[in-house]
Amino acid sequence: MITPVIAAGAAAVAIGAYGAYHRNSPVFGRALGRLPTREKNVALTFDDGPNPAATPRILDALAADNVHGTFFLLGRHVERWPELARRVAAEGHTVGNHGYHHRKLHFRGPAYVRLDLTLGADAIEKATGTKPALFRAPHGFRSPWVTSIARELGQRTIGWTLGVWDSDRPGTEVIVRRAVDGSRPGTILLLHDGDGYDAEGDRTQTAEALPRIIRELRGRGYGFVRLAA
Repeated sequence: MITPVIAAGAAAVAIGAYGAYHRNSPVFGRALGRLPTREKNVALTFDDGPNPAATPRILDALAADNVHGTFFLLGRHVERWPELARRVAAEGHTVGNHGYHHRKLHFRGPAYVRLDLTLGADAIEKATGTKPALFRAPHGFRSPWVTSIARELGQRTIGWTLGVWDSDRPGTEVIVRRAVDGSRPGTILLLHDGDGYDAEGDRTQTAEALPRIIRELRGRGYGFVRLAA
């Protein structure tokens, strides 16, 4: 027999899991998971960079098509390649904070979360001269204090609408098809220009796919926007 106490406990666990693991869950604070528009606009976002092989190619592709995106940079990668972070900002893209270490924050206490976000933001500001106003949690995982700490640091929490698992390197064609066929008006598209666990990880498939993603979405009547705070 399921008692009211057991039922309430199970419900609390389910709500907590939803809050921790769903990138757009409002349980632990609001995260922007879709553009507030019905127009055919898509926001291209890139996580885990900068990366010495993929980021320049992605920036070249965006510049060639006059598209601006949003880059959620890792502090430790920014410290290694500050010139790439500067280029991202100088070419008019929005620069967001992805923390410093790329560790799952839902398992970390408030002091660790605050330090990780602060170190990431400081590295970005030192390299670009710009203080990030956006934050995306690694894997989208959050605890009750992640979003509130980001807000205290002046950063709005961002989720995403569509992830295409380009980080698994499924092949350029697969990345293109998932991104193009899955996009809808207001989609925030998650792509990766870096690897959160390997600073020089291979993201060339994403770089190769990007020009086709832009071209095919434009062919379907879509435009592109960068995220703002």
